[in-house]
Amino acid sequence: MLQRAAEEPDLTWRVLGTLNAFRALIAVALLTIFVAGGEPRVFGEQHPTLFWVAAAIYLLTSIISAFALRQRWTGADLQAASQSLLDIGAVVVLMHASGGIASGLGGLLIVFVGAASLVLPRRFPLVLAAIATFAILGQQLLTQLSNVPTDANYPAAGILSAVIFAMALATRPLGRRIQASEALARQRGVDLQNLSELNEYIVQHLRESIIVIDIDTKIRLSNASATRLLGATGQIRGLGLGSVFEPLADYIRDWRTDSELSAHPEFAIINSGDSLRVTAHLAPLGKDGERDGPILVFLEDASLMNERVQQSKLASLGRLSASIAHEIRNPVGAMSHAAQLLAESAGLTKDDKRLTEIIETHSSRVSHIIDNVLQLSRRESSRPERLLLGPWLENFAQEFTTTLELQEGELEIGNMPENFEVRMDTSHLRQVLWNLCDNAVKYASETGGILVELRADRLQSQGRPYVEVRDHGLGVDTATAEKMFEPFYTERSGGTGLGLYISRELCELNRATLLHLDRPGGGSIFRIVFADPDRWENEEK
Repeated sequence: MLQRAAEEPDLTWRVLGTLNAFRALIAVALLTIFVAGGEPRVFGEQHPTLFWVAAAIYLLTSIISAFALRQRWTGADLQAASQSLLDIGAVVVLMHASGGIASGLGGLLIVFVGAASLVLPRRFPLVLAAIATFAILGQQLLTQLSNVPTDANYPAAGILSAVIFAMALATRPLGRRIQASEALARQRGVDLQNLSELNEYIVQHLRESIIVIDIDTKIRLSNASATRLLGATGQIRGLGLGSVFEPLADYIRDWRTDSELSAHPEFAIINSGDSLRVTAHLAPLGKDGERDGPILVFLEDASLMNERVQQSKLASLGRLSASIAHEIRNPVGAMSHAAQLLAESAGLTKDDKRLTEIIETHSSRVSHIIDNVLQLSRRESSRPERLLLGPWLENFAQEFTTTLELQEGELEIGNMPENFEVRMDTSHLRQVLWNLCDNAVKYASETGGILVELRADRLQSQGRPYVEVRDHGLGVDTATAEKMFEPFYTERSGGTGLGLYISRELCELNRATLLHLDRPGGGSIFRIVFADPDRWENEEK
């Protein structure tokens, strides 16, 4: 919430507080001099009792004024006016008790009226000066009417009154300038605070994840996106980066001393079963880009960036592939049909039959690739539905086991929560799981024993349901893992290289995500993370 600038300036309260402290100091000093002084007395010689009573009352009222100023019982103008009148009255009484103008106490009125002129409205300083003048002249008249008429000194009283008027007139413009400057400074402070709050709001709501760390690798600024990306809970500002994400802290520590290290490292973050890759962009904030100072860190979900690049790159590739596939489909079909007719001819030698088999096999393979490409280019809309995953997986496992003639125990379904629901097009889910399980069987067979596991649960960090296909094969190296979801990439002879790509595309069509993870102990895990079914239904209403 933006603050208003129309608040009473603090200058007024500071001046009143300083003036009240001076008032108390004067009262204490006068009492001390009166009590400690000998005969003849410096102050209070004419009326000693009146002097110490007036000084004590003056000290008491200054203490009460201190509480009034601290608590701000009334407005600053009212307190300034009342205290100024108190000062005039007290000083005149003390001056009268000490012998009049000759005591020199009247000079205190110059200070009090001048200080009050800094904070009071425009005409009040002149009114105070006039009141002080009448009080001084009245004291002189009272002295003249008393038993010591020789103590009256009207010229000195006139000079003192003129000085008080001059101080009031000279101080008021200065006070206006000071107040205007403070009001401007206060407004600038409010503007800066508003700008800071606005910047904080913008930073916190940026999609980009931002962290600022100081020279001690402590987090000085972070937004909500960075907190979520790192899997942290609560406020991380002020914490050491090592306690939030140690790999990044260790890298920055090395990066500060080694200029050869890249400013764009990549890390894997696994939080409660949720896995993603994050790229950090390090930008020094110190002078001349020195790495020893504060560092601004941009965190970027590499999977999202790769997804955007991939989608952009494959948009044109898909259109081109579909066009090529459509054009070569008929010639390939004609070659396949001709090979079949040729195989039925009599008098073919063994070598001729082998050649016709090669033609038919590769024609069939090309035809299968064309079907996949055309299916990919059409991108038919999904028809998602809510389904209980447990019974559906049991039917799928039975069909898959029967089709591939697997032995009992080679495909297992792990325990899952009761009434575990997901939302996805069942035909798409069947195609994706079939492809993943088929790959798992092929890779698992390379190790001498087939064991494919299906597991389902929820991500603890987000609550989204997922299902996993786990194999016990040789696993996938890092280079292959980065490329295996690209179209036409395969390391197996006879493969099209489109299976995993199409599987991921079908998942994204249903607002799901297909991820690859390394399985502890060897092998691979392919995880389908479904969209939250309840949230999806709420968005569609």
